[in-house]
Amino acid sequence: MLTYSFTNIGSDSLYIHLYKCLKNDILSGVLTPGAKLPSKRSFAKNLGISVITVENAYEQLIAEGYVYSIPKKGFFVVDMKKNSNVSRILIQDTQNNHRVVEDKHIADFTSNTTLSSHFPFSIWSKLLRDVLSDFQNEIMDSTPSGGALELRQSISKHLHDFRGMNVTPSQIIIGAGTENLYSQLVQLLGHDKCYGVEDPGYIKISKIYKSNAAKCRFIHFGKEGIDISDLERQDVNVAHISPSHHFPTGIVTSISKRYELLGWASKSKNRYIIEDDYDSEFRLVGKPIPTLQSIDTTEKVIYMNTFTKSLSSTMRISYMVLPKTLVKEYYEKLSFYTCPVTTLTQYTLARFISRGYFEKHINRMRTFYRRQRDFLVSQIKNSKINDFTSISEEDAGLHFILKLKIKCDDKEFIRRMERRKVKISALSEFYQNENYKSKNCFIMNYSSLTAEQITSAISEIVEEVNNLV
Repeated sequence: MLTYSFTNIGSDSLYIHLYKCLKNDILSGVLTPGAKLPSKRSFAKNLGISVITVENAYEQLIAEGYVYSIPKKGFFVVDMKKNSNVSRILIQDTQNNHRVVEDKHIADFTSNTTLSSHFPFSIWSKLLRDVLSDFQNEIMDSTPSGGALELRQSISKHLHDFRGMNVTPSQIIIGAGTENLYSQLVQLLGHDKCYGVEDPGYIKISKIYKSNAAKCRFIHFGKEGIDISDLERQDVNVAHISPSHHFPTGIVTSISKRYELLGWASKSKNRYIIEDDYDSEFRLVGKPIPTLQSIDTTEKVIYMNTFTKSLSSTMRISYMVLPKTLVKEYYEKLSFYTCPVTTLTQYTLARFISRGYFEKHINRMRTFYRRQRDFLVSQIKNSKINDFTSISEEDAGLHFILKLKIKCDDKEFIRRMERRKVKISALSEFYQNENYKSKNCFIMNYSSLTAEQITSAISEIVEEVNNLV
């Protein structure tokens, strides 16, 4: 049986050390394609470590594509020659022809994509076949503009069980990504309304409102949440916020600020709050933060969420929950739209949720991302630049803020890291108001990174910071 030494492993955790040993043997050919790895229990006993340590190492290898598992048979080494997936990006040349080039970054901390190995392909394909067999007539018909009833029922139950929200399927509208739903909201609430977005915030949101000919204002976002006095001062009708995990600061809006927001909205019949709950499933410490919608008694909150973060960045399925007072108006104004998500995909996702696979997937991914975050944080704290760094907002969502004490402006540091093939973004890039910009604060998004990429990237960051302190 395979045997590895666990002495002199440095700052690596036991599972990272085991993962590195196995990966090296796979890359060097010691472990040949198709070779079966020892069972978790026997391997742990032989090495004198816990079963969970072996399990974590195997999961990391699976996530990076070095190993695959077969239920009830075990873990096997992937044939790297047949599965040499190179990271690629699509670029457009001057003749509008497309060509593929390699993305040569060591790591991309700006990416919010997910590793393809995390998608539950085997379960999804099984459910897809079941749907094709069981719903042949249904999938050949168009679904209602709000989406397939089966999916809306599954989402309704999920929101009740895991977010404490009591909503009916009729309140739920399915869309092909949140961008699609934002556009529908402008048509529902009115182009004459003033829409307030967070500053700093996700730039695309303001662009979508402006492209729909709606007035858009940038509202100061402080340490406890959006500035309500700024909402009043700029005469905003609809406030678009992300209270459970603000992007990009990572701040969670305080409960007192949440009630203030509800109070602000209740002062006028034309005021609403759009609650963007984009990655609330991945709160890594404690229970998920209760939604603003769940404490709204005045029917003023429009809740939005997406499966892009929880399942796949290419899974363009999102949904919104309308207040009961807006449901009738939605169908009177916008029922001519056809739901843009295919019926086959909706029925498959409905079964994925209703049969408990979504819950299991979220639990598994939460565990994985917690380890990724812990590993990234430990790499920073155990480095030579620990005294020149501080980390904040690491307990919610899939990114945190790294503040560096360096003699360099943000743009210059980003350029320096680009030369080292590490892609990173600064908090200052997301501000509209120059007076509030934070300096030397960088966004560390780790959802698409492997342990190897993290190790290499932090090594480059350490070297650069040492030159700037």
